[in-house]
Amino acid sequence: MYAIEVRNLWRTFKTRDGVVEALRDVNLKIKKGELFGLLGPNGAGKTTLIRILTTLLLPTKGEAYVWGYSTATEERKIRPIINMVSGGEYSGYGLLTVKENLWMFSQFYGIPGKVAKRRIEYLARRLKFEDILNKKVRNLSTGQRQKMNVARAFLTDPKVIFLDEPTLGLDVEVARVIRDFVKEWLLENDERTVLLTTHYMHEAEELCDRIAIINEGRIIALDTSDNLKKLVSREFSLVLRIHPKINISWINKIEGVQKYLTREEENGLRVRIIMSREESIADVVDGIIKHGAKISYLKKEEPTLEDVFLKLTGRGLE
Repeated sequence: MYAIEVRNLWRTFKTRDGVVEALRDVNLKIKKGELFGLLGPNGAGKTTLIRILTTLLLPTKGEAYVWGYSTATEERKIRPIINMVSGGEYSGYGLLTVKENLWMFSQFYGIPGKVAKRRIEYLARRLKFEDILNKKVRNLSTGQRQKMNVARAFLTDPKVIFLDEPTLGLDVEVARVIRDFVKEWLLENDERTVLLTTHYMHEAEELCDRIAIINEGRIIALDTSDNLKKLVSREFSLVLRIHPKINISWINKIEGVQKYLTREEENGLRVRIIMSREESIADVVDGIIKHGAKISYLKKEEPTLEDVFLKLTGRGLE
């Protein structure tokens, strides 16, 4: 039995402009004990899939199971064994302290008092927020609030936990504490399972046993991080920062250029190019200079998950 199993899942929404297919024939099998990553841009279908798996939304077609229970007909069996954390969410009551909020949630879940107290103390110590337990939630920083949200979700000791962009907008140190905690939590019990959605390539590479890339509602690739990067193993990336901003569509005409992605920065562009010929680097540099721009940064990099996503979809995660 899998922790999560999805069979031929579709989800459509009716809008004024017609029917939108948020999920299209999705199939997944996630093993117990696995930390499974779902990688994709906004609007790809990640959150819709999580809403179905957490019994908050019914599928249009197909089936979904969590711990062997149908999300459509056995939601009362699923809800006690799962929990969820979303990035940027505001949970709890601002007038209460962190400790009071966590205690309140523990009682909603029916956790015995002594057990709840022990778990709150453990989570505060492990997630490094013992110093704010008596601080009112309305006075918390974004990082402090997210630590409390993570503690609230893990307080129930779920069998399956859904982490939907859990480190979105957090500083490096807070994100690291959360990632380290998730890894250690999984190691304590070989049946605990995590489904993680993220925008951050390094987070997916660091944490996930396997990764599914989703785009426009479809799963377009699924494997380990190393195996996914083999899809672009014969290529490399050239990362540049140039200024001022110029049109670089001519780069596609250079031999060896597979795909390119640009991101606007202050007074310039960040350019990432997937290439198959080192000899063509000189052509790229010459072209940028001829078009009136200067290069302030240039680096050749080995293939990353971002390159895999760019090659498969023609666009970046952002």
